[in-house]
Amino acid sequence: MTPASGSAPGTAAARRAGARRAPLLLAAGLCLLAGLDAALGLLGLPAPVTADRLPRVHGVLMVLGFAGTLVALERAVALGRPWAYLAPGCLGAGGLLLLSPVDLVVPRLLLVAGCALLVALYVRFWRRQPSVALIAQAAGAVSALGAVLLWLGGTDVPRILPWLVAFLVVTIAGERLELARVGVLVPSAEHMFLGCVGAVTVGVVTTLLWPAIGSVLLGSALLALVAWLVVHDVARRLLRSTGLPRFTAACLLAAYAWLGVAGALWLLTGPVTEGTGYDAVVHAVFLGFVMSMIMAHAPVILPAVLRRPLPYHPALAAAAWLLHLSLSLRVIVGDLRGVRGAWQLGGLLNIAAVLLFVVSAATASVTAARRASATPSASVSAPASPLSEGTRTTP
Repeated sequence: MTPASGSAPGTAAARRAGARRAPLLLAAGLCLLAGLDAALGLLGLPAPVTADRLPRVHGVLMVLGFAGTLVALERAVALGRPWAYLAPGCLGAGGLLLLSPVDLVVPRLLLVAGCALLVALYVRFWRRQPSVALIAQAAGAVSALGAVLLWLGGTDVPRILPWLVAFLVVTIAGERLELARVGVLVPSAEHMFLGCVGAVTVGVVTTLLWPAIGSVLLGSALLALVAWLVVHDVARRLLRSTGLPRFTAACLLAAYAWLGVAGALWLLTGPVTEGTGYDAVVHAVFLGFVMSMIMAHAPVILPAVLRRPLPYHPALAAAAWLLHLSLSLRVIVGDLRGVRGAWQLGGLLNIAAVLLFVVSAATASVTAARRASATPSASVSAPASPLSEGTRTTP
């Protein structure tokens, strides 16, 4: 494995490269803020901005406009080729155009282009060094492409939910496999992992043809994948450490727990396309799993992408605690027990947790950058973490 950056951290060239990538990260951030605004409306609460179609594009905006842009940007940085930035560029632009009054066909086509380019990125990585981890990540990109093609063809978002889930879940799982391979991992473990990813893929496709059977397959596959991650990920061995490693480990294990909740709901309740069950699955995956993973890796991802420091601060842990506690209130009490007040309060606190994390991360980064500029010898390299080192690298 080689580092996912071309210039030494802290150099003028690295800072210029980070500045060129900043607009793409900004596009992802704007999609996130718009998605949070839409979430307020969907909760039945007052929102700063109201638009007729914003609630309808909320899911795709968050998954592809926000998270998809981040995934593609990190992969583009890892590849280090100018054309690679077209992938996050198309995804970010498509997400922003979802907020505009233009015909939905335009942003949908941009999202198709972005997902297709992301698949092309993985093809290029495969030519460099094939691996099981790359197969998983490429399967995630293909799932994203399938989801947006179905959406372009008129399939509604609840029916493409399994495809969107597979995109982020198997992509992130593939990246965790990369780290697990740094330690002791027997060949049979990789074969089991590949079987879990294959089962997720089969379940996703089956949900379109036979929703009841597909839901059982998908739920079972997600639970099997969670079991593999808990057993083989280094997170559980470092939970008793301190600082960044402990924070990252806690976020990872909490993420796996929420993915298990989603898998169990699909397995036990069957297809979820509306109502409280749908809300529970959606937010268990995209807040409990995906957002927790983003929080876990932000102190390493952002310095690698923007070439700016992001040291660990206890405020980041406070935001993560708030996210998981409020999600428990929303899903367990609000969705599963049918208490509307708990659902609304939990949802509102979910939004507050995400905003607290963004503000805390930005504040910590700006403060560290000022200190580094005041000390010429200071380095802005990504903080060393046994949990994160190597997870965002070029395969």
